[in-house]
Formats: sequence, C-alpha cells, structure tokens
Amino acid sequence: MKKFVLLIFFISSLWSSDIHWPSDYKKALIQAKKEHKLVYILITSDACQWCRKFESTTLQNLQIKKRLFKNYVPIHLSRDRDIIPKEFKKAPVPRHYFTNAEGKILYSSLGYRDDVMFNAFMDNAQERECKNQKKDKK
Repeated sequence: MKKFVLLIFFISSLWSSDIHWPSDYKKALIQAKKEHKLVYILITSDACQWCRKFESTTLQNLQIKKRLFKNYVPIHLSRDRDIIPKEFKKAPVPRHYFTNAEGKILYSSLGYRDDVMFNAFMDNAQERECKNQKKDKK
C-alpha cells in the first residue's frame, strides 16, 4: 500500500510540476550533440498570460512531456531574465524554436498551442531534420 501511495504521489507531482528547464543555450547544444537529440527552445516573458497557459496546459500533458524529454533537449528562455541568442526573436511570445544540435533552426512558431498542434510541431521539426540528414548524405 505504501508503494502505491508513493507511486500516485510521484505521478501527480510530474503532472503538476512547474517548468524548471535549463536556460543555457550553449550547454543545450552540447547536450544535444552528445545525446543525438534536437533542441526545443521556449521563449516567454514574465507577464505573458499565453505563456503561462501553454506551460500549465500543453506542457503538463504527460505524453507531451515524455516525447519532449525523450527526443529533445528543452530549454526555457525568459526575455525578461535571460540573454536570448541573436538568431532568435524575442517578441511577441510565447515563441517556439526547434533546432538541430548545430543550432540550425528547423522549425519555429509563435503563440499558444494545444497538445495536438504542439505534437504536430515536434513532427515537423523531426521531419525537417530527417530531410536535412538525407541531403547531407548525398
């Protein structure tokens, strides 16, 4: 019974956890190279209600979390607190970028996205990376 209660607590804490992602873009690229993953960059601002909605809905979906952390190195940059690399726009937000491990932007989008749309964005980024890899092999 004790194990069951701990399991329920663990699952619920994953579901309701706040986003505490790294905010170091250079380290994310290094990690992506090492782990053979893509990078997902979320740019927000402190006063953005659509950012908070995206974080509290879409990014709390367990399937989204699993897929995101399995296939990507996610980082969260606040335009109010972090240095945003020059290749990324800071406004308006929320802004989403998917890059490869070299920093090449594969796909970008703007605004709140629900689970279905965000999954489609991840699909698009992975498809573009596959196409790029096929071109590089030719």
